Amino acid sequence: MAATVSAAPVESDLDRSGAEDEPRGTEPEEDGGNGQTGPTAGAQQNRLAKLPLSRIKTLMKADPDVSLASQESVFIIAKATELFVEMIAKDALVYAQQGKRKTLQRKDLDNAIEAIDEFAFLEGTLD
Repeated sequence: MAATVSAAPVESDLDRSGAEDEPRGTEPEEDGGNGQTGPTAGAQQNRLAKLPLSRIKTLMKADPDVSLASQESVFIIAKATELFVEMIAKDALVYAQQGKRKTLQRKDLDNAIEAIDEFAFLEGTLD
């Protein structure tokens, strides 16, 4: 009986620690569910940029002042965009949790923009 009592907390501790240590967004579903294995599947899961670089390059070239966009600049813009979206989403999540909700709403984004000085350039743009 003592072995059963000591095994249960250890097992639950492992379950909790495993769930907390897993980085978000690295679940196997991200490989598109095509069942690939090998170097291609590993490369898809470990991509440095999650946004499609070709789409970022197309958007950059839509600016008349941009004639050429190097791969490095496209990557930096994509990574900066990802970090920006992550930052504003985390800040908006705080407001959603204060309202006891799990889903972000526009008012949460509005509150985050108003409350944080770094987002001041966005004020009035979501109208």
